[in-house]
This record gives sequence, C-alpha cells and structure tokens, in this order.
Amino acid sequence: MRPLHIGDPRANDADKIANEWLMRPRGAYVMGRNMFGPIRGDWDEDWSGWWGPEPPYHAPVFVLTRHPRDPIPMDGGTTFYFVTDGFDAAYSAACQAAGDKGVDIAGGASTVRQALAAGVIDELTLDIAPVLLGSGERIFDGVDFDFEPVEVLHSPLATHIRYRRTI
Repeated sequence: MRPLHIGDPRANDADKIANEWLMRPRGAYVMGRNMFGPIRGDWDEDWSGWWGPEPPYHAPVFVLTRHPRDPIPMDGGTTFYFVTDGFDAAYSAACQAAGDKGVDIAGGASTVRQALAAGVIDELTLDIAPVLLGSGERIFDGVDFDFEPVEVLHSPLATHIRYRRTI
C-alpha cells in the first residue's frame, strides 16, 4: 500500500498513526506488480515506481511479476527486485534478505490473497478510503479470514482497521 497523504489538510492523528503502522521499518517487502506501477505487459524501463527517487521502504522490495527485469536500486536503501517464480519464491527471498527483521506484504489484492493462503500474515492493516477506483480484485475471495480487529481509526480520508490472526 502506498502511504497515506499526510500532507492533506483533512489528515488527522488517525491517519498519522495508520501511516506509522504501514511504514514502520521492516527488513524486506513483497508487493505485486500492480502495486509497483501501472505498467502491463513488457516493462517500460523508464518506470521506477510511484514514489520518486527515494521510496519509503528503505529495504529490499520483491515485486511479483511474469516479466523479468533487472533490479532497480533507489536512494535511501530501497532496491526493487523482480521475481518471476511466484509468491513463495518472493517471500523466501524477502525472509532471507530481512534476516531477523520482519517482512511486510505491501499489497495488491492478489499478493495479499497469496500471502493469506500461504499462512504468512500475522497482522493485516486494511485502509478503506472513500474513493471510487472502478472495478478491482476482491481481496478475500477464496481464503479463510481468521483475523479479528484490534484497532480501528478513522478520519475524513479513510478508515484504518488493524487485524490480528486469531489462530
């Protein structure tokens, strides 16, 4: 997930706290190709993500894709690696890169579903924003959702719900 727009004048303490949930330091990240950018098919080699020259991750990010691409080192310690061997390979590489630090699943719906199916998510933050984005993927289709809400924050920008695994 991209961080909330904290500079928005409607942002309040809830948005700042939720942004801290999302962007707490981690050892590595896994994200889907759609989360990395709007490119479909072969890569546009000029595209290096939504975040500009210094993405907020400051750690290795493993991007799931069907299209090979060389790694993209960025300012601030983020390097995007493109994994064509599926979720398990990306998650394994992220765990190895993270060492004793945590791995976050940064999103897209398909990536979160794969992580839920693999049983590697202990905590999930869901941001519900009053923005119509058009059609999209159903994030929980086909997976058991054995989580309970542990914190809910709200603002004019979004409702933020943090869940923890119950099993």
